[in-house]
Amino acid sequence: MHSDVRVRFAPSPTGMLHLGGLRMALYDYIYARQQGGTFILRIEDTDQTRFVEGAFENVVETLAAMGIDYDEGPGREGDCGPYVQSQRLPIYRKYIDQLVASGHAYPCFCSKERIESVRERQRAAKQDPRYDGLCRSLDPAQAQRRIDEGEEYVVRLAMPQQHTFVFYDKIRGKVEIDAAQVDDQVILKSDGFPTYHLAVVVDDHLMRISHVFRGEEWLPSAPKHIFLYEALGWKPPIWVHMPLILSPEKGKLSKRHGDFSVSAFRDKGYLREALVNFVALLGWHPKGDEEIFGLERMVKEFSFKRVNKAGAVFDITKLDWMNGQYLRSLPLDNICDEARPFFEAAGLPTDGERYIKAVAEARGRVSRLEQIADEARVFFEAPRFAAAAREALAADTAPTVLQWWLAHLDTDNRDAVNDLVKRGIEETGVKGKRFYFPVRLALYGSPHGPDIPALIDVLGIEEARRRFQLALDINK
Repeated sequence: MHSDVRVRFAPSPTGMLHLGGLRMALYDYIYARQQGGTFILRIEDTDQTRFVEGAFENVVETLAAMGIDYDEGPGREGDCGPYVQSQRLPIYRKYIDQLVASGHAYPCFCSKERIESVRERQRAAKQDPRYDGLCRSLDPAQAQRRIDEGEEYVVRLAMPQQHTFVFYDKIRGKVEIDAAQVDDQVILKSDGFPTYHLAVVVDDHLMRISHVFRGEEWLPSAPKHIFLYEALGWKPPIWVHMPLILSPEKGKLSKRHGDFSVSAFRDKGYLREALVNFVALLGWHPKGDEEIFGLERMVKEFSFKRVNKAGAVFDITKLDWMNGQYLRSLPLDNICDEARPFFEAAGLPTDGERYIKAVAEARGRVSRLEQIADEARVFFEAPRFAAAAREALAADTAPTVLQWWLAHLDTDNRDAVNDLVKRGIEETGVKGKRFYFPVRLALYGSPHGPDIPALIDVLGIEEARRRFQLALDINK
């Protein structure tokens, strides 16, 4: 299937890709795949003052790690490149000059100090701070002379002053915004770079973008973009303003809530499948009540009708639950590969049969990969017994139980060990907790945890016997 649907994910390289960005890229991707369209990656780096080293590479690497492949973009050039805005400056200049010539934009020579002074007076008068339009009435010839003489300037949009902008959004339906709420936006900065507002419209048109997915925080900017489309004689795209991602307190997520970069979540041991699944549900839901599903199903079921208008609350408890579901359900080989860096960081072995069995046992008891290493440590390092454990291992019938296991343990087959448990209870006459607790203490360091056959299967016969002997010797 082929269609005219073309969508773009256009992050700024001002930081590492965060969960909100991942969600936007994901919706772009699944809609393009559903419609047989094209998914484009474009880097919007016109704000050079906020550029962060490594941010561009992080975007590309993170999208690849999440299984979100773009069709056109840096390194995958199509017929609309280049796909990095700082490489497109001559293109923007052409349209800025066109807007000035048609009277839809004008040069502004006001200093930053004057603009701030105007805004301070407006705030004092309890008005919305905005540019007062001083340079809007300048004679074009006079303005050009000042430019030719080298005076510093910016270019601003000459926004309509008596107008109501009406447009339609796939999520919100009809939207109306009064022009009185909109400033004469700068579209060319004094450093020669266009602002976001000009560059995004030019690029979306030239790249034939059909649908613009973006957060609802961009709704107030929509009139500026619509005005630019009209001034340049272009048809605007279909607007899709997605709901915000909210903090647990239902406010806007901020840095005080933690690091929400995808890399930070990966470093904490969240799986790709869980992160993609989780962010997909932040504002959209499929049919039915099932919550665990992958990209293929998202592509099949995505619908604008199932996108909520209200903000979606970020719930770390739900993410932990979802990650735990994937830890237990994905193939063991996958989890072993994913867990390896965390074991290495913890100084634990990452090869051999014991590693595989330790991961298999531990993944059922945790919600994140980094916890697997902590949970599995006891399979590689003999338990350290506190005073209470020492007393428990020496008291009552515990030595009898441990001695029985030393004398009879000759297998690590789970079924056979289960038979040994039954036999041990019968031959020692020790039942219930008095039988199980000292065995688990000796093997695992806790009276609670995996069952005895599982522990011996992971440890192997020799290590299990060694630990039984250590537990017997501990009070000598």
